[in-house]
Amino acid sequence: MPTHSRRRFLSQSSQLLAGASLASLPATSTLAASYAVAANEKIKVALIGCRNMGWANLNSMLKMPEVECVALCDVDDTVLNERAAELEKKIGKKAKLYKDFRKLLENKEIQAVIIGTPDHWHCLQTIYACEAGKDVYVEKPLANSIEECLLMVAAARKYNRVVQVGQWQRSAPHFNEAMQHATSGKIGKIRTVKTWAYMGYGKTSPVLPDEPVPAGVDYKMWLGPAPERPFNRNRFHGSFRYFWDYAGGLMTDWGVHMIDMGLKGMKVTTPKSVQAMGGKLGFPDHADETPDTLQAVYEFDGFTLLWEQAKGIARGPYDREHGVAFIGNLGTVVVDRGKWEVFPEVENGAYLTEMVPVRNNTMNNLDQHTKNFVECIKSRQKPNGDIEFGAHAAINAQLGNMAYRLGRKIFWDSSKNSIVDDSKAMEMAKATYHNGWNLPKV
Repeated sequence: MPTHSRRRFLSQSSQLLAGASLASLPATSTLAASYAVAANEKIKVALIGCRNMGWANLNSMLKMPEVECVALCDVDDTVLNERAAELEKKIGKKAKLYKDFRKLLENKEIQAVIIGTPDHWHCLQTIYACEAGKDVYVEKPLANSIEECLLMVAAARKYNRVVQVGQWQRSAPHFNEAMQHATSGKIGKIRTVKTWAYMGYGKTSPVLPDEPVPAGVDYKMWLGPAPERPFNRNRFHGSFRYFWDYAGGLMTDWGVHMIDMGLKGMKVTTPKSVQAMGGKLGFPDHADETPDTLQAVYEFDGFTLLWEQAKGIARGPYDREHGVAFIGNLGTVVVDRGKWEVFPEVENGAYLTEMVPVRNNTMNNLDQHTKNFVECIKSRQKPNGDIEFGAHAAINAQLGNMAYRLGRKIFWDSSKNSIVDDSKAMEMAKATYHNGWNLPKV
């Protein structure tokens, strides 16, 4: 990467940082409203990407009587028609159907959109939705590159939109209780935060031949800004996340969730440096490009944060498939989606901190997260999973993957929001668009 290009990227990053302010902001900060929602007014939402989490998010929102779904969009006719029939049965009327999200965004009736598309689409669709005056609930990870993350924050602020990222642990009371206990001083100085996802799935992923595009699928639109490639089922529904063109494997699937909780608990945003190692160690013959095994070490002032991942293994640290552990001198607080507890250190037969029995999660945290989004549409408050927090988590995940792929430590300058003196890493941090799509300007 030429010196002038590196300087331009650093300059752009710094300008975006100044405009978007990626420093943590209180969740009570108020956004300007381009419209007001009366207490008895229906909030009309639309879903872009109807297959998995997008559909789950919509169904969660529809539990609230003030939410009405008026439109669905998907590039796969089979998925779109099935979801349309399910929605009509659920709400008693038909929604408008689209295969091109740009046409949906022209619909002025729509006040908010849910984006449940593959990662490589999040940036374009979120920014275009903000430009169109829609509030946005976007699935995690926020984006597939660091440059996109910065642009998305800038767009949300420029257009005064409420943007909630689907990192729904931020709306989970038991996660907050665990983090409050961990940082209260009761477990002493926290020297390490361990985050992980050991997933029992993914034991089979055979290499498959390319094939014709399935009937009813607008594959050109599915690819969008990703590189042109023949259709292959391994790269399509669900399993797209294990190919670099579209996503970042377990790191960007689960890592953004758990690393996000480590960042929130320790009140930090981005690291000083990252190093990582791993590979396709469990299943070297799989079609996946992303590693099935990975460890990444993040350096912060006064502590380290560790990320561990494994496909095909379900028993992770503390016998949990996923979680966050705040490890202090006097004990360790461990929390996952189901519960939290304390493991005291023992000295001379005595606990060094109080033994806290298991505290179970009794709530539906996705419902709490979507409810928070809807409440913020009305109040214009920043939501629990505000776009800045989504950017922090995604930047950490992207840096971890980049350190693995480059095979070296990467240094990060939080004051400039940029990588330090590494031309290849700087290039990887940028978004590269194809097929006539261009990175939005903010």
